[in-house]
Amino acid sequence: MVRRICLIVAIVAFALAAAAAYATTHEFFKGKTIRIVVGAAPGGGFDTYSRTLARHMAKHIPGNPTIIVENMPGAGFVIAVNHLYKVAKPDGLTIGNWIGTLVVAQVVGRKGLEFDVTKFEYVGSPVRNHDLCVLTRKSGITSVEKWFASKTPVKLGSTPPGASTYENSIVLKEALGLPIQVVVGYKGTSEVRLAAEAGEVDGLCGLSWASAKSTWRKGLESGEAIVVLQNTPRPHSELPNVPLAINLAKTDEARRLIQVGIHDTSAITYLYSLPPGTLKERVQLLRRAFQDTMKDAEFLAEARKANLDVDPAAGEELEKLVNGFFKLDTAVANKLKEILK
Repeated sequence: MVRRICLIVAIVAFALAAAAAYATTHEFFKGKTIRIVVGAAPGGGFDTYSRTLARHMAKHIPGNPTIIVENMPGAGFVIAVNHLYKVAKPDGLTIGNWIGTLVVAQVVGRKGLEFDVTKFEYVGSPVRNHDLCVLTRKSGITSVEKWFASKTPVKLGSTPPGASTYENSIVLKEALGLPIQVVVGYKGTSEVRLAAEAGEVDGLCGLSWASAKSTWRKGLESGEAIVVLQNTPRPHSELPNVPLAINLAKTDEARRLIQVGIHDTSAITYLYSLPPGTLKERVQLLRRAFQDTMKDAEFLAEARKANLDVDPAAGEELEKLVNGFFKLDTAVANKLKEILK
């Protein structure tokens, strides 16, 4: 009898504590401001997704906090992620928006990373990326056949190592033998696009179809920008005649490099995460709010208007995908280290 009473008391105490934590968490965001720190310059795909998200997510968070976007470009998203890991408070008021290729960067041991991607709390991703190579008509490379036949390297603009524009370019150069010269130093894809239009570079790889439609629509519609290659396992329904990079690979090693170095990062390209140590109750609340936003009719309408694809991944799924990169077989991991480090 005494044991039964003790058990009942324990259950009631646990329920009261859980209810108190729930109430505290749900009241916390009232009157607060949440910052989405974007590790890229304004005008690109990351910035566009974040600003669209910021306009709709607050209504799905108890207390309806204000949500603002702060751009923190530099070093291929590394500056922003270092800030999220070392400086940002784990209070649920700072959400980082960064690129999943930094997971691979940690796997290969790239220098300058002051964070551990396995310790972040993942909120979600709005889309599973569909990466492309887009070149300008003035470059003369209007098809992958012309690219292979080029007697001079094709100049691809890129943000610094760690971004998809860099990783895609380097992996394709190694796996397919395409003549490529990577020109780094740009702060975001918007700058690379402007450089391509000015003739400084020939185009870029690692630009998503969602981002291309949103930020380079006029060039695509006029034919001044041309999609010559899809770096994905399957063609996009809107690009049925554009070849897949993996189908051009001639060896198993090349196919595996493209699979791990490009395909496997596509689902985690547009990452949203919280600093390590954020209270689990707030993590779960923001994960639910993110997923609810992805189904919000007003958000979806604005996304369609901005030509943004929406194919979300939940925070729990991202967590599993990130951890999976640290279980790669040795041969593939070593090859990635060789070409990307």
